[in-house]
Amino acid sequence: MIRYLKTGADAADTLEADRKVRATVESILDDVAQRGDAAVRELSEKFDRWTPERFRLSQAEIDALIASLPDEVITDIQFAQAQIRRFAEAQRASMTDIEVETLPGIRLGHKHVPVESVGCYIPGGRYPMVASAHMSVLTAKVAGVKRVIACTPPLAGVAPAATIAAMAMAGADEIYLLGGIQAIAAMGLGTETIEPVDMLVGPGNAFVAEAKRQLYGKVGIDLFAGPTETLVIADDTVDAEICATDLLGQAEHGPTSPAILLTTSKRIADQIEAEIQRQLERLPTADVASVAWRDHGQVILCDTREELLAEADRIASEHVQVMTHEPRWFLENMRNYGALFLGPRTNVAYGDKVIGTNHTLPTKRAARYTGGLWVGKFLKTCTYQEVVTDEASAMIGEYCSRLCAIENFSGHKEQADIRVRRYGGKNAA
Repeated sequence: MIRYLKTGADAADTLEADRKVRATVESILDDVAQRGDAAVRELSEKFDRWTPERFRLSQAEIDALIASLPDEVITDIQFAQAQIRRFAEAQRASMTDIEVETLPGIRLGHKHVPVESVGCYIPGGRYPMVASAHMSVLTAKVAGVKRVIACTPPLAGVAPAATIAAMAMAGADEIYLLGGIQAIAAMGLGTETIEPVDMLVGPGNAFVAEAKRQLYGKVGIDLFAGPTETLVIADDTVDAEICATDLLGQAEHGPTSPAILLTTSKRIADQIEAEIQRQLERLPTADVASVAWRDHGQVILCDTREELLAEADRIASEHVQVMTHEPRWFLENMRNYGALFLGPRTNVAYGDKVIGTNHTLPTKRAARYTGGLWVGKFLKTCTYQEVVTDEASAMIGEYCSRLCAIENFSGHKEQADIRVRRYGGKNAA
């Protein structure tokens, strides 16, 4: 039996807020489309109090920011990027071009073609997300994207040196100190000084996510992103302390971030609330994490691991931390998740920052139909066809002609018929 001991806020509660975000974003995108750089500058002044002579950083400015950082910071960024590059390169190597002869004289194939240009958004604000530079810029470069530009907002009028260093070290071709909707609009629509891109990627707040959503179609995007989510699946092999730590470690992302405990342990279910409150007393980000837990935290108690599995697949969480007797059983059987973190020795923070997998993942149950950002997202799998003999063209043409007639496509039918006539097949119907 599945028992919901603590439930989060109803999704309907956010509808009005979502409507306001949509309207704001639509207005700003229209303004940037109409006025370009002038609109971007006004918006940057309004939201970030930032109006430099130019938003793009020069190489000298980038070099100075990198030089300002302690050696340990540079070394740590290099280590993280090495892990992410290694895994992305392995993923790329798994994607091979193919060509097969499906019938005598008929060759079909596909090639993986990189997107030409990509715009990467790296969030700032309270959490300058240095790791997002690795996840987006570096992964795009491993995929073979020729032009990768990156935007991040200033922090109180100052360039975030570690974030800029990570962008540059990951291989960004252009770096802009520009944030929010105006950054997404400038990259997606283009301005007098910023050439538009073909694809937008990277996390951000509700306004950034909505801007990407509204631009989808005009440009590609990685995925539709919502607040960070985490699901902890636990049994009696662990305790409430580690479960609470992993829940709050993601709840601190924002006040609307769902954090869910799914367990077969009544002991942990009974203890989790007190342990959460104990840890909140000493957590520096408790002002955010406490609200997320209060409004969106859940505790679900199950009797069997099969019930855990069914409930986990229903929830389809972005991050799933599995701390059970046999965590790989969930790897073998679970279907809906952004990323799995197996066993108590790993955790979501490892994946977010350094271990090598990508941290841009599906939210709002999108894990039912998509995975997260990876090297393959920057590649278009494009097919081609080649008919190399007269006999093959005439043979396939006869089938095509009849199938076109069924659908009343006379022009399509003639494309087939002319080849049947020219290449020696039977008379077309």
